[in-house]
Amino acid sequence: MNIKSILLGASAAALAATGAQAADLPVAPEPVDYVRVCDAFGTGFFYIPGTETCLKIGGSVRAEFRVNDLLDKGGSRWGGATRNTLPLADSTTMRARGYFNFDSRTNTEYGLLRTYVSVWITADNSAPVATELDEAFIQLGGFVAGRTSSYFDFYTGNNWGAVLSQGFSDYGETNLFAYTAQFGNGFSASISAEAGDKKRAEIWDATLPAGVLSADFYSGNKVPDFVANLRVDQGWGSAQIMGALHHVYGRSVAGLTGGESAAGWAIGAGATFNLPMIAPGDNFSIQASYAQGAIGYVNSNWAGSSRFAGAAYNAAGQLKLSTAWGIGAGFTHFWTPAISTSITGSYSALDQATARFADIREVNVQGNLVWRPVSGLQVGAELEYQHRDRDFLANTSDLVGVFRVQRTF
Repeated sequence: MNIKSILLGASAAALAATGAQAADLPVAPEPVDYVRVCDAFGTGFFYIPGTETCLKIGGSVRAEFRVNDLLDKGGSRWGGATRNTLPLADSTTMRARGYFNFDSRTNTEYGLLRTYVSVWITADNSAPVATELDEAFIQLGGFVAGRTSSYFDFYTGNNWGAVLSQGFSDYGETNLFAYTAQFGNGFSASISAEAGDKKRAEIWDATLPAGVLSADFYSGNKVPDFVANLRVDQGWGSAQIMGALHHVYGRSVAGLTGGESAAGWAIGAGATFNLPMIAPGDNFSIQASYAQGAIGYVNSNWAGSSRFAGAAYNAAGQLKLSTAWGIGAGFTHFWTPAISTSITGSYSALDQATARFADIREVNVQGNLVWRPVSGLQVGAELEYQHRDRDFLANTSDLVGVFRVQRTF
């Protein structure tokens, strides 16, 4: 073997060894954006990778068993089983509901930029599965646009199960555009333009033939409702005064009345007092309201129902406004950090716009007992009572029981 052959063989071996060593070297990993905790807005938020936006994903699962006619033994006006008439209704029902919410927040030069979306899906026995958009709004600084609670609502009861509405102004969320100004030390003021049909009661006509008690003669929405409030939130609790303007827009009834309109309005005031001297978490709340033509701002039970009128044409064809007032209060007490009881009561009165239709007095009482064995889990029972006294129609009373298990995450 000559020198040339030896050198060529050594070079080939060296190259092979170098290739094998290079193949064995680890490959450098691609850069990874790890999820980072965002502590600027409280627990549960994290940065969306690659952005300065913080996101919190939450929700809950609820399971309920309801007894709908504890008073009537099968004939509840609210929805208990009716043995002899159609349609039949269920004395007992079960419900499963899932909630999903997404809360994103970013600090900007114009203030906090926030979006919030909450959706629930409900499955009741003997009913199709239903999906509902609960809230969906955009906030930039003091501006809010989208679907959320009315700026008139303040105290809406301490109820937990809420099968029977407890006679306050809340009627679910509404579409709105609003602005809130912060003055410091917990003081703020808000103005809001809100969907005019959410808390609207019907317009009736006394000139219709005898025996026809109601037909809705609203002519749709011409202008939104305008709502304003002044509020304070401090260590002792919170308080609010609020007002609303509502356009009562009637349509023509051929040959009987014209298409008049009127300005309805509502005012209210409420306060919540924290009572840690009794037990941590204890509080007492009270609210009162009065309305003409905008009766849904007093009692949400009276909005969107064919049994109640916010206004009516009298026998002379003149549009008259119904008046309403209400007061309610509630107390929550923690027997231990894990066990609490809430009691809520309300009274409201509706004077219909013409003598032909019934005046109504409504009483609502609710009480519950809730146990929290671990963080995020609630187990409890609630009783809800409602009584309506009507001038020339039969009075009604309902007592409903609810057992609920709910896990919130």
